[in-house]
Amino acid sequence: MFSNGIPIEYLVSVNKAVQFIESNLDQNLTLESVSAIACYSPFHFHRIFKNVTNETLNNYISRKRIEKAASILLHKHEVSITEISSQYGFNSNSSFTRSFKKFYSLNPSTFRQQGPAQFSKIGEIESKMGQVYKNLEAYFCDMNNLKNWIEMNAKIEIKEMPELNLAYVTSLGHKGIAAAYDVLVKWAKPKGILELAATKIVTIYHDSFKITSPEKVRISACVTLNAPISASGQVGLRTIEKGRCIVASAELELKDFGNAWKGLFVWMAENGYKKAERNPYEIYHNDYRNHPQQKSVVDFCIPIE
Repeated sequence: MFSNGIPIEYLVSVNKAVQFIESNLDQNLTLESVSAIACYSPFHFHRIFKNVTNETLNNYISRKRIEKAASILLHKHEVSITEISSQYGFNSNSSFTRSFKKFYSLNPSTFRQQGPAQFSKIGEIESKMGQVYKNLEAYFCDMNNLKNWIEMNAKIEIKEMPELNLAYVTSLGHKGIAAAYDVLVKWAKPKGILELAATKIVTIYHDSFKITSPEKVRISACVTLNAPISASGQVGLRTIEKGRCIVASAELELKDFGNAWKGLFVWMAENGYKKAERNPYEIYHNDYRNHPQQKSVVDFCIPIE
């Protein structure tokens, strides 16, 4: 995890804790259990966690559970609200509804019916910018435009994607991703990793902009590894497991990445595919700065069931 001015050992410990929380949202997560993963006393870890994330541990866990519930509501209509409420530790449907409504200003059933376009976190931001759709007809027109746009600008396939072994630095908030890549490149360059023809740069999105506010999304800057290596400090090691994905291969300017992701998710829904639990990611095949039109040759990958 990357953050300016924070001791590296704190970042490493919080990163371990965040990964543990992400994998155990349906378990009883306490300050004691999470701080043990981070290798700090509960007293010290509570302070460290807030310094790094600007949230208390309890608030962070509560937010992640609500966001996980929102993701299930959007992508898995077969899972009932009662099942979601029970799985993520709410005492009743009413307590889940109160917590959800406090966060999204909608009850869970309305959120599921309306979808993310007008009422998600990104929708709130768009509303302030005057970009929210004025009516349902305009909304569906825009969805069709997005689907048509991705079909015209990318080659879309269903692929079995290989396992990827990665070194990574995670950014908390979308504005920190450039700095995270800077840390990663400074680590990888002297090791000769970037000079290998097989090396690819990868970005992993741990949170959805449809659900999580941009300043709180976690994004990992990654580089593929072709041989075992050790990592330390802010640089960690992780694996993207092999699996079936919707892959949109395109040559785009950076400003078009948002439309590519939106259009691909619309395409996924229109074609009856369901997103898997694994995180979406991008694989870059060039350095856009060396492209005559400053375009990236990139694969947009959505893991599916």
